[in-house]
Amino acid sequence: MIEQGEFDFENRLVSPTEQPPDSTDDFEVGLRPKTLDEYIGQDSVKENIKICIEAAKQRGDALDHVLLYGPPGLGKTTLSMIIAHEMGVNIRTTSGPAIEKPGDLAALLTNLEKGDVLFIDEIHRLSRQVEEILYPALEDYALDIIMGKGPAARSIRIELNKFTLIGATTRSGQLSAPLRDRFGIIERLELYKPEQLADIIQRSAVILGVPCDLEGARELACRSRGTPRIANRMLRRTRDYAQIMGDGRITKDIARFALDRLEIDDLGLDKLDRRMLKMIINGYGGGPVGLDTLAATVGEEAVTIEDVYEPYLMQLGFVSRTPRGRCVTRLAYEHLGITPPPGSGIPGAAGTQISTFDVENE
Repeated sequence: MIEQGEFDFENRLVSPTEQPPDSTDDFEVGLRPKTLDEYIGQDSVKENIKICIEAAKQRGDALDHVLLYGPPGLGKTTLSMIIAHEMGVNIRTTSGPAIEKPGDLAALLTNLEKGDVLFIDEIHRLSRQVEEILYPALEDYALDIIMGKGPAARSIRIELNKFTLIGATTRSGQLSAPLRDRFGIIERLELYKPEQLADIIQRSAVILGVPCDLEGARELACRSRGTPRIANRMLRRTRDYAQIMGDGRITKDIARFALDRLEIDDLGLDKLDRRMLKMIINGYGGGPVGLDTLAATVGEEAVTIEDVYEPYLMQLGFVSRTPRGRCVTRLAYEHLGITPPPGSGIPGAAGTQISTFDVENE
């Protein structure tokens, strides 16, 4: 017989009583804007989507399928939730690698109500078998399923409610042409300007209840690599330093002190960025060096370097892509305080001649 004392009902992981929410779990959710008016930045994308939403609502129809692409952390998931909120419908969220079989996608689609939004993150990682099921669903709002094998096989067509698919990807070039052509709204999200990031940081600070000066927000924004996700992450870390080393208020001095301790320089380059640039300069004479070689040298995945680190370094003009590999530019030498040697192959270095082949292919 089981006695009551054998169980600790007060400290159960799963309890019938309501538990207070964990602040860390609600952090990202609480900072996400709910409407297009609250969404800061990406003005052209917002205007285009707002017009499409208003037109769809006036017709009483589902919004056309949307494809959002751009570097990680720019707000593709947030924007998809805003679209569903503006349309007044439910949203189902999944990712490309999570949909392993065509039956998984069929189960998601058949459970959608009229006008609902299905958000698929990393949509370029969908398998080809799943894509074949998705084509008729996007175009004809129907599923064509083959049942049985051999002579007994037959095709069944299942009608679906009209829905909106929102796909998000960091690598739009890997999308197959038939899948890309079925999206009616295709928008690219660009890196944010420091002024926009400063507004995002001040909004997040108000939500978190952290006093933050304008100069402190600008200091964080200038080192956030043009990405709201990194800006909010830096705000959290700076909040800790302001709480322990200061009076709890994020000022310019506190922000500089915290980010210097985190080894993030004035342009937002962290330890890995500088290590990668110095590796190309010192190990390979400024380049060119292949992506796989560079990834093995710095100990990161090639996909991570290509999607996370390279876009910002290329925007700063520190790294250039050539047919033979990655090269650093004179700007990278100047930022690191290194003098490019004559004839090193760096554009603008003394004694360097740029071939016509490199100019045409850059």
